[in-house]
Amino acid sequence: MATRIAPQVKDKIVLSDAEDKLCNLLDEFTRHLENEDGIVTECRINGGWVRDKLLDYECNDVDICLADMMGVPFAERFVAFLSEKKHLPVHKVTRIESNPDQSKHLETARTTVFDIDLDFVNLRSEEYSEHSRIPTEVRFGTPLQDALRRDITINTLFYNVHKRAVEDLTEKGLNDLRNGIIRTPLPPLQTFRDDPLRVIRCVRFASRFGFAMTPELQDAARDQSIQEALSSKISRERIGEELDKMMKGVEPLHAIQIIHDLSLYHTVFRVPAAIIDIASAPIASPELSLTACTILHDLLLPPSSSGPRKFTTRPHPTLLVHALNDHGTRARLFLSASLYSFAGITYNDHKQKVHPLIEAVIREALKLGNKNYYLDGIPALFDAAALFEGASPEDSRFTTPSERVAIGLLLRNGRVHRLTSGSHWSSSLLFSLVCELVPLGYGEEADECIRRYNAFTNRIEELGLDKSVDAKPLLNVG
Repeated sequence: MATRIAPQVKDKIVLSDAEDKLCNLLDEFTRHLENEDGIVTECRINGGWVRDKLLDYECNDVDICLADMMGVPFAERFVAFLSEKKHLPVHKVTRIESNPDQSKHLETARTTVFDIDLDFVNLRSEEYSEHSRIPTEVRFGTPLQDALRRDITINTLFYNVHKRAVEDLTEKGLNDLRNGIIRTPLPPLQTFRDDPLRVIRCVRFASRFGFAMTPELQDAARDQSIQEALSSKISRERIGEELDKMMKGVEPLHAIQIIHDLSLYHTVFRVPAAIIDIASAPIASPELSLTACTILHDLLLPPSSSGPRKFTTRPHPTLLVHALNDHGTRARLFLSASLYSFAGITYNDHKQKVHPLIEAVIREALKLGNKNYYLDGIPALFDAAALFEGASPEDSRFTTPSERVAIGLLLRNGRVHRLTSGSHWSSSLLFSLVCELVPLGYGEEADECIRRYNAFTNRIEELGLDKSVDAKPLLNVG
């Protein structure tokens, strides 16, 4: 599978007018602090903003690291300085309390200047215990100490506001950005033991940028002790949040492929043992989920896409339009395909009500709930796939009481089409096609399956059902 080529890395950061004004004010304010109050500090923009500016991406979130000063008192004085000395409109400072479960190990100050969202926090070093990803000690640190505690080298870069220069204190960040490398600033086992969530973040950044992980990082991610720590030390909400970003990213297939290659599938999609023990069947091979994601990816490829096409028959454009034009639908389809290995498996809750195991993955393993209609929409996609299975214009199911009524009733089924839960009949039909193609793979039989779905879609349009599916049914009062 072809991965995304990283853009040309710029030699220096070019600031927008608003960013230039912000840096000027930060520099002036730090000199004001020293002259008026004897407080000496420095401002560095860190992490994602620096990386994205060098890649020529837009980024409106600016994280500012302060030397030997906490974020809240600096931000409050800075906002007062802007208001009283510069007579600029300001926003209040919001204090974000530390929340280790959400990766907030220090109190953060948040405000907005020139429509730029700012977070202020101090440079720090951290020490961890063996059994927790929450630091046992957090203290003021040097810029190098702060850089070394981060997840990957391309996120360790600083932009010094006063010198107007990029600082690569690990001496690896810029080269890794230019060469498309995902590497940890410290030995990967140490980085992952301190915070196992960094394994998942490495997957996300590798898939987002199409960068390659170093062999040492891959070996550390496969290490059994690291994967056990990922299961025991990291909240499921954090894993779900990272996976959600991957599904909404540019290359969800690449993300699932990396998860599979690193043997992380059962760690990421980890259902509580109490539910697994009462499931109706064992979980199928993760290979099936990877196959489903690959097929979905190939079906969504535009006609202009370069490289060999695995299917000789293109899917009907109507099948693709909702998935291609709605990012939430696309993410939901890819997460559904990622869960194909759980398809058809059920469990009974304490009231003996039957639930699909997929529901437990979304609710318990990923804690995603109904974000992006995941909890409602994904089980519905699998239900719709069962309803559509084998669909064709010649299907005998669609003859009584009439073809138009039978197909119309199917499209109006709430598991197939319900906009309030993210379901659209075209994406439901597309996912059904994916499910039918998984056991077929590629070849003439698979292409015949696509042609059958295309003919069924054509018939839906010929009957005008694509335009009437959302119309209120007429009441028969005769």
